[in-house]
Amino acid sequence: MADRENSVPWGVLAEFTGPKPLLEAVRSLRQQGFGPIETFTPFPIDGLEEAIWFRSRLVPAAFLFGGAAGAVIGFGMQAWVNLIFPLWIGGRPLIAIPAFMLITFELMVLCSVAAGILAMLIGNRLPRLNHPVFEAERFSLAEERYFLAILAGADFDRHGVGKALATLDPVSITDIAAEAA
Repeated sequence: MADRENSVPWGVLAEFTGPKPLLEAVRSLRQQGFGPIETFTPFPIDGLEEAIWFRSRLVPAAFLFGGAAGAVIGFGMQAWVNLIFPLWIGGRPLIAIPAFMLITFELMVLCSVAAGILAMLIGNRLPRLNHPVFEAERFSLAEERYFLAILAGADFDRHGVGKALATLDPVSITDIAAEAA
């Protein structure tokens, strides 16, 4: 039991009354140098992405590269098959670009969407059946609640985090145990 009390938590979770207090809290904590910060809200909040310094462009890049790969594969597959098994019909060239566009387009869309969905799942670390915040007593997906979590890192100062969060007037402040992760 003593090890659990002395261990570094996964993070500290604070609940706020609405989207504006949450956004103000994130901005204030960022100005004070705290981070990394995660937020849990029932709907997207304008400005929150910039406030938590979310910079990942994984999903758009995956859509682009997936689409390009699908188009190259679709066109290349048709060209390869026509060169390996040539059929000289009606004076059509072996590599008939207009005839190849339908399959090329369809494979471009298919690969783009598949790559984008896969990147979204990887970026969100899904599927994840349990998350450490589920262990918090007040965390519930059934209600409209707004949470902010300051994740514990190598130089995590629980006392400093608690003092900074207390000045932001949250509804509650909860430690999330590292064992739950």
